[in-house]
Amino acid sequence: MRKSASPGWISVILRRPILWHVARLLLVSAYILGGFAKLLDFGGAVAEQEHFGLTPGWLWAAAAIIVELGGSLLVVSNRFVWLGAGALGVLTFVAMLTANAFWTMEGHERFMAMNAFFEHLGLIAGLVVVSILSEEGAFGPNPAARTQIVQGVSQ
Repeated sequence: MRKSASPGWISVILRRPILWHVARLLLVSAYILGGFAKLLDFGGAVAEQEHFGLTPGWLWAAAAIIVELGGSLLVVSNRFVWLGAGALGVLTFVAMLTANAFWTMEGHERFMAMNAFFEHLGLIAGLVVVSILSEEGAFGPNPAARTQIVQGVSQ
């Protein structure tokens, strides 16, 4: 049996079920805030979509709100995580291509857009990871399955 790569106290923290819930909530927190901000200022959301060339703006704004809030709810509730995370990932990818097209920019603007582009790429990777872990059932309602998976990972 192989020892865990993490120190014992870190391993204890990582195995706490509450951490799984908090991590999912933090992962989608920007989408929750963005969805409510768009909902409360729909005119601004429409203008934002049209600014990036997405028309009709009202349709794209409504779709963004539905995906941001609905996808986040699925991820946080740990139900159909693949669907929620997938929808958020697609939305993020579209946003990356429209709002962070660094290859069309120069100077400081290019630098800032490139940073945002790769940060969003990392966020998509996080959504993939949460989908994988949810699919594995590592943090589902069955503690026996969780124990088996954790033991398999730590071996």
